[in-house]
Amino acid sequence: MLHDAADSILVLVDLQARLMPAIRHGEQVVRECVRLATIARRLGVPVIGTEQSPGSLGANLAEVTALCDRTFAKDSFDACADGLCEILPATRRRVIVAGCEAHVCVLQTALGLLGHGREVTLLVDATGSRKAIDHDTAVARLAAAGALPATVEMVAFEWLRSARHEHFRDALRHIKSPAIGHAAPGDLPRPD
Repeated sequence: MLHDAADSILVLVDLQARLMPAIRHGEQVVRECVRLATIARRLGVPVIGTEQSPGSLGANLAEVTALCDRTFAKDSFDACADGLCEILPATRRRVIVAGCEAHVCVLQTALGLLGHGREVTLLVDATGSRKAIDHDTAVARLAAAGALPATVEMVAFEWLRSARHEHFRDALRHIKSPAIGHAAPGDLPRPD
């Protein structure tokens, strides 16, 4: 099963400025989330962000917020319990999930999406936790529950399907760029 941009939604879970310094390889997680969200925007894939108790933990990073069509505040670890499923386009079945923490909010949100009949892909390289064992165990548990593990590049190239895609060169530039995770919000491309 290849990922189809026309059937995908990207959900970025809790990439909050106060949380990210504690995340193992946090800069890489943010970079990969921003990289795929940038490509998603170019290809018309909706991008939804979540923030865990933003009154206490603060907002998502500016570069993440700039790429989201909507940011959804929640208090439950499973965003579906606070209404995420109601705001996702019903015509798109595949929800691609990334963010933090893998073993808490990402895990519970992905399980919630599966429970609501959605097809879920977990971006292993764009998902983080404070400890490696928590990340790795969450990945294994979600795969056993039916979520499809993938990487940012896998999904991006599957969305494109061919080097002849009209946005291939632009997407390739973002895939190869090591610094995109720290671009200024005004520098991020928007869909035409």
